Amino acid sequence: MKREKESKSSEQVKIALGSDHAGFKLKQGLAKHLRDCGYEIEDFGTFSTESVDYSDYGLRVAVAVGEGDFEAGILICRTGIGMSIAANKVKRVKAALCRDRESARLSRQHNDSNVLVLSAGFTSESDAREIVDLWLVTPFEGGRHSRRVGKISQFEEDELERLRERHEKPAAGTTPASRRPEGAAVREIDPDLFGLMQLERKRLRESLVLVASESIVEPGVLEATGNIFSPKYAEGYPGERLYPGCEVMDAVELLAIERAKQVFGSDHVNVQPYSGTQANMAAYFAVLKPGETILSMKTEHGGHPSHGGRSNFSGMFYKSLRYGVEEKTELLDYDEIAEIAEKERPRLIIAGGSAYSRLIDFARLRAIADSCGALLMVDMAHLSGLVAAGIHPSPVPFADVMTSTTHKTLKGPRGGLILCKRELADAIDEAVFPVMQGGPLMHVISAKAFCFKLALQEEFREFQLQVVRNAKALASEMQRLGYRIVSGGTDTHLLVVDLRSRGIDGSDAWQWLEEAGILVNKCAVPFDKEGSFGGIRVGPLSLTSRGMKEEHMGEIAELMDTVLKKGPNRSALSRIRSAVKELCSGFGGY
Repeated sequence: MKREKESKSSEQVKIALGSDHAGFKLKQGLAKHLRDCGYEIEDFGTFSTESVDYSDYGLRVAVAVGEGDFEAGILICRTGIGMSIAANKVKRVKAALCRDRESARLSRQHNDSNVLVLSAGFTSESDAREIVDLWLVTPFEGGRHSRRVGKISQFEEDELERLRERHEKPAAGTTPASRRPEGAAVREIDPDLFGLMQLERKRLRESLVLVASESIVEPGVLEATGNIFSPKYAEGYPGERLYPGCEVMDAVELLAIERAKQVFGSDHVNVQPYSGTQANMAAYFAVLKPGETILSMKTEHGGHPSHGGRSNFSGMFYKSLRYGVEEKTELLDYDEIAEIAEKERPRLIIAGGSAYSRLIDFARLRAIADSCGALLMVDMAHLSGLVAAGIHPSPVPFADVMTSTTHKTLKGPRGGLILCKRELADAIDEAVFPVMQGGPLMHVISAKAFCFKLALQEEFREFQLQVVRNAKALASEMQRLGYRIVSGGTDTHLLVVDLRSRGIDGSDAWQWLEEAGILVNKCAVPFDKEGSFGGIRVGPLSLTSRGMKEEHMGEIAELMDTVLKKGPNRSALSRIRSAVKELCSGFGGY
């Protein structure tokens, strides 16, 4: 904000806004008020009432103001005390907790505050609006107050210098990572890359991401994924490494393993796979010989290419047989699975997929596997968060091997995971290392440990319940608008919308929707005689992370319907994109 007597107009002031879960509702109201007044704001989170640490968001906003990217910051928690303490740890930040207009005015006139902290527990929204309005237009008085504020700033500089002197001088042109704010190194050295990172943040904030396999991860996952473990080689397993200096790495990996066991109740866990497909490959190598038979869901019925797809390694290395859904119900045809299994005697039956929206009867699949002497593998990449929360039946009591990603419904870093029965532990571990991979990505494993910690919280279960509620609501709204939902609905986090009756190909729909700021996947529809992408796969996982509820799904369905009716009309899609941005502005993003 301006230092002279006249304050800047609203169009000239950039405001960084942040809160914890207790301040979320008040933040949403103030965000709308500030935009209505013409201020340019950026919401740094949080984006729902799920429990978070206030310090994460207080420090984010404070760093943005302290670095000069924003002229003012506003922070909100229940009392305001925690946010004040956190923000005032950041250089060049003067955060003031104000609960009335007079203290807000004086914090600007006498203290030159640049971050306003509000108490959601003691301040009504109407009072908060008045406090914010006055604070934003009140200039710093200067005079004797400049001397007093200057002494604080000088002490801050002197103290930082004393801290620097206690450490070795860094190499020329470098700054210790511990003293750099988030993104500072990239911004300083590679502004082109930093600009691309900012563009991605902007894209996520301004788009309705309905890609069922994408989620918004917690700040702790991002921090852990980029941590000090990144360069460490730790080939092998805890206690049996091929590199020195792995004591901490052993502790990190064991922490991730024990938490995953606690989440899923599995005998054995391997957290090293780099991806879900690599986890599948390791599982196959552990229990199959090349040329043996696998039985899995047809890709066009919702299965995954790594389950025996012709163009995938799994279809090249093994004899691949496929089962599907019943044509009338579009539910898994367990009788067909049993018939194929009895006739072909596969070595491995694979359950799970990437576009099947109904509950899977793992007990029945176990019985089928036992009847023909097969092993049962479940790829729960899309379901693992729901399983962890107890919303989807767990495959652990029934399957010999289970694989998963950690970045979909688990909301962790990109990576893979294998769970198995105790008797397969050695074979699974050997298949991952040394057969499939070299050194594990220890920074990613640490982020997996963090996401498993989150999955043990009650808030995680509430989130997953809301994801399913939102998916069901979105399916219902699309049906209301005349669209057919494959299998008639959903029990999970995703749904498949059949577009064939509208004469629309999923490939075209995908592109039109993306141009309007709505992101989905093109998807095959079971028994489509054209063999094309007859529909789109939709999932509200990311939107739920942003705080959207059932009542917002109707508006989203209306926007999608308008896009699909307008088709490639560029001017219409541009108008819809503006509406999408407006909707997104109330929920923030990364």
